[in-house]
Amino acid sequence: MKKLFAVAAIITCSASVYAQQDKKEERREARKDRIEALRRQEEEGVLVYNKQTVWGIQLRTTGYGAFVELGKMQNREVTNIMQIEFTETKHPKEYKAQRTDGYFFSNTPFVYGKQNYFYNLRFGLGQSRRIGDKGNKNGVSVQGVYLGGLSLGLLRPYYVEVIGDPNNASTTKKIRYGNGNTDDDLLFLNPDVIVGGTGLGKGWGEIKFKPGLHAKTGIRFDYGRFNEVVSSLEVGLAGEVYAQKIAILADKSYDGSPLAKNRQFFFNAYVAIEFGKRK
Repeated sequence: MKKLFAVAAIITCSASVYAQQDKKEERREARKDRIEALRRQEEEGVLVYNKQTVWGIQLRTTGYGAFVELGKMQNREVTNIMQIEFTETKHPKEYKAQRTDGYFFSNTPFVYGKQNYFYNLRFGLGQSRRIGDKGNKNGVSVQGVYLGGLSLGLLRPYYVEVIGDPNNASTTKKIRYGNGNTDDDLLFLNPDVIVGGTGLGKGWGEIKFKPGLHAKTGIRFDYGRFNEVVSSLEVGLAGEVYAQKIAILADKSYDGSPLAKNRQFFFNAYVAIEFGKRK
């Protein structure tokens, strides 16, 4: 009887081992099939992945900036994306000047009448949708991108260096526009007393926040040769609206003539170069 139990145990163990080996072999074959399917799809120009991370730099008609994007593929057609973007928006009437008279020569140019720097921090959710595959791995994949979300505007005061005493041209001070001092506002707008800009060092402790909303849509051309690498060019349109008008430039010049109209709504076109990786 003991021999029979021993034989039965050996047979059972052997069967279990063989079954486990068969399962491992099946898993290996299934994995090979998946890899082969992905390889064929890549050869055919189909973008297949689970997650992707994209970094981009962009040039806008109202400024410039950069962003980072996280994407998760929902299906072959659609990828859900989350994007964080930082840009600087400029007024179309901004122009740089530099004082070069006999009394002063400033190496720091200034923007006449600029009241604030305007930075934008945006948080957006959206999707990219496949329009066309590459055709082959050396082709170009075309995707439509659309997203929207919250905008946080940051206004940082712009300072200029001016002659503080008309009787002593060597005495200067750094001032900003709209600080409640009428005399400083007049000096700020008087081109005859402006020495130059003050660089990027001032105003960081005086930032004001302006909430808003934004949306954008574009077309992304992915020319990367391999699915694991993102190399793309994106062009599109973007718009955002804020709760209040954004004071980038002063509303009038020194002589009282209109200088600029500040807006709540900003509309622009953009082009972005993007790179990243997929898993």
